[in-house]
Amino acid sequence: MARPLRIQYPDAWYHVMNRGRNRAKIFCSREDYTAFIELLKNASSLWKVRIAAYCLMSNHYHLLVQTPEANLSRYMRHINGLYTQYFNRTYKSDGQLFRGRYKSIVIDGDSYLLELVRYIHHNPLNAGLAKRLEDYSWSSHRAYISKGNEGKWMHNDFVLSILEENKSKRRQAYIDFVKQEVPETLIALYEKKKLPLLLGAKDFINDIKQKYYDKTRIKEVPQVKELFLDKLQIEKAVCGVYQIEVADLLKSRRGNYNEARNVAIYLIRKYAGASLKDIGSRFDMKSFSSVSSVIVRIKQVMDRDKDLRQRITAVEKLLT
Repeated sequence: MARPLRIQYPDAWYHVMNRGRNRAKIFCSREDYTAFIELLKNASSLWKVRIAAYCLMSNHYHLLVQTPEANLSRYMRHINGLYTQYFNRTYKSDGQLFRGRYKSIVIDGDSYLLELVRYIHHNPLNAGLAKRLEDYSWSSHRAYISKGNEGKWMHNDFVLSILEENKSKRRQAYIDFVKQEVPETLIALYEKKKLPLLLGAKDFINDIKQKYYDKTRIKEVPQVKELFLDKLQIEKAVCGVYQIEVADLLKSRRGNYNEARNVAIYLIRKYAGASLKDIGSRFDMKSFSSVSSVIVRIKQVMDRDKDLRQRITAVEKLLT
């Protein structure tokens, strides 16, 4: 099984999910739910991870977490590993409890954080496990509405402060917010077989893509392809800088040096992750070695030609 791409950086927000192998139960008793919540609490302190929301269902869980120290993988390995040990010890079983590696979506905290809190807390209602949110014991909803110390270990004050500046009005602001329906667009997104890697505003997604396109991990992490730029987008940007048409970009004339064409080949390889075969087909080049030679030559010229570097930088600015 291919490893999913893990994007980690300080203060990143994630929606994390995992479910039992073959959809089997991972929580069979009240003690199991309590043990997992206690594990979340202790591990959050140990790894300095902030939990903004959680919901535990019989065969899966949802977490909304922030990682100030960019350590989601280590935190989740700790959580899943210790709970598997607990479960196997309790039920005298052995082997894998979860169906595989956890799923995580990088969340734009500015535009989707509140929506994800509501979506996670609504899960028991959507599954028919409760008629009211407060009737379900195994989510963090009660921590948001409690006037006591329940959930003080959580990072819910930050979420509440987004809803309402006045502390005395925050609890009611949350109650009013969570009573509203989850947007259909968000529900439809989570009903897809393949979940997105990123969830947020366009600027947020573009910024992450620029930082994590690293084509060297294609074979190791196929999901990284989601972060590549579109080949036609790159061609359009090159044509914009060089003031030519796409047809001129694709033409190959023997004996005539076409810098724009070579720059496009180089950038498509770099930012679109295209194979040498695909590039050769697009630019009517007969061999892989010819494509590779163009890319190597552009890199060499860039090292000594400041003007070329500036033109390539201009294209890259259009892409971002």
